Amino acid sequence: MRVRIYQPARNAMQSGMARTHSWVLEYPQADARDIDPLMGWTSSDDTQSQVRLRFATRAEAVDYARDHDLDYEVVEPHKRSQNIRPRGYGENFANDRRMPWTH
Repeated sequence: MRVRIYQPARNAMQSGMARTHSWVLEYPQADARDIDPLMGWTSSDDTQSQVRLRFATRAEAVDYARDHDLDYEVVEPHKRSQNIRPRGYGENFANDRRMPWTH
C-alpha cells in the first residue's frame, strides 16, 4: 500500500490560503466502490480510504510513514505567486485618491 503525502491546494471558491500550509497523508482506495441499486449512492467497505492525517510539516508526515512501515510518495506542491496590490481594497476609500471615484 502506497500512501500519498501532499500539501493541499487552496479552495477554488475562496481567495484565502487557509488549510494550505499543513501536509496531508492519505491512504489509497483499496477496493472498488459499489453502486447501491436502490438509491444510486456509491459505497465501499474500505474504511482506510477515508483516513486523512494532517501534519504541520512535511518531515513529520514522512517520519510517521517511516515509523509505521508505509511505502510513501511525496507530491511536491505547485507554488503560485502572491497577488497583492500595493494599496488593495482600501484604496477605494482613501482620501488622497488621484482621481475621483465615480460610478
